[in-house]
Amino acid sequence: MRDNVIAICPGSFDPVTYGHLDIITRASKMFHKVIVVVAGNSSKNCSFTPEERVEMIKKCIGNLPNVSVDHYGGLLAEYAAKKGATAIIKGLRAMSDFEYEFQMALTNKKLNPNVETLFLTTSAENMYLSSSMVKQIALMGGDISSFVPEVIKQDIINRIKK
Repeated sequence: MRDNVIAICPGSFDPVTYGHLDIITRASKMFHKVIVVVAGNSSKNCSFTPEERVEMIKKCIGNLPNVSVDHYGGLLAEYAAKKGATAIIKGLRAMSDFEYEFQMALTNKKLNPNVETLFLTTSAENMYLSSSMVKQIALMGGDISSFVPEVIKQDIINRIKK
C-alpha cells in the first residue's frame, strides 16, 4: 500500500452485495484511503435513494477504517479531482462488463489525466451476482441471505416488497 494514495470505488450499489463488498475490501488493502461513491446513473431506475444506499454501505463496512462512503451526481472524473483521488477501482464480473468499463476508463482519463482506472476481477463465488438479481429474488420471496449482509437484508426485503 502506498501512503496517501486515494482511490474511489464508484457504483450504483442498488443494493450493495457481497460482490461489491469483496471489491471494496480488497481495494482497502491496496490503498491508503478508499472512498465508495454512490454514483448517479440516469440509465438505471434505482429502488433506493442515494442517501439510503450510502447508509446501507456504511452498515456493511464498519470493519474497514480506511473506507468512507459518499454520493455524487456529477462526472466521476470531476469527483476524483475534487477528492485528490488518483485511482478508480472497478469490479469486473465477466467479459461483458469489460467493454463498457473500458470505454468509461478511457473517458475518465481524457477528462482527468491524473486518474487511472484499475480493474479487479470479482471472486469466483460472486461472478454471477448482481444487485438486480438480488432484487428479483427478494421480489419473488426468495432467500437473499447468501447475497447481502444480514444488517441490510430486511431493509432490502421491506423496500422490494412495497
